[in-house]
Amino acid sequence: MGRILEVRNLSKRFGALWAVRDLSFSVERGSLTALIGPNGSGKSTTFNLICGFLSPDQGEVLFEGHPLSALPPENIARLGIARTFQTPQIFGHLSVLENVLLAIYQRRRPGLWASLARTPGFFREEKRAREEAFGYLEKCSLAEEARKSARDLPLGKLRYLELARALALRPKLLLLDEVASGLSPREKEDLAATLKGLPAEGITLFWVEHDLHLLMGLAERVIVLHQGTKIAEGDPHAIQRHPEVIRVYLGEELC
Repeated sequence: MGRILEVRNLSKRFGALWAVRDLSFSVERGSLTALIGPNGSGKSTTFNLICGFLSPDQGEVLFEGHPLSALPPENIARLGIARTFQTPQIFGHLSVLENVLLAIYQRRRPGLWASLARTPGFFREEKRAREEAFGYLEKCSLAEEARKSARDLPLGKLRYLELARALALRPKLLLLDEVASGLSPREKEDLAATLKGLPAEGITLFWVEHDLHLLMGLAERVIVLHQGTKIAEGDPHAIQRHPEVIRVYLGEELC
């Protein structure tokens, strides 16, 4: 399958604190790879470096062999990387459906003349866009909430909305930042079923999550950070028995 993402000797410092230090790993195309570690271990910083929200002090990030470090976030997104956030970033004044439509419009970028003139082609594209948006809402169990204001959704539904909007970008690589946080046990089961099917649709998943039981049941490979450095990498079975990982997670449920 080959590597879709490579992180090479990546470092980021805030003052005297190394948030990420000399970090290297790769993500295989079509896989579900997990990034775990205690709070403050550098997981979100790593995501922000990959997506261009932060610039590295040293090292590089390669996506399909192309360096990302000099690109702004919007250009990185156009290459095929989407993400969700710990705190859902939605447009509360818009409906659930409109939030997903925005992602589709961003990807399709309809012509200015067609938009202003409201040509027949514009209305056909609008109809297709709405049908596509409903498809993503159905995948994320949100079709019944399509016309509700996004601000009225509970946290669990907001996380599903962020996922639907990210999928509407048709990414090659999807970064999930604690997407299961705040979900009920039933919602987590539904989420797991949805995520399992995404690699077959050509989407590679790179996932940060504190629910290790959920994550270990889905991930094919796990990378463990502690104080900004990688302390272990391997399949879930090996990670759960790794002495350093057990020490770092002492007092927490590892699985």
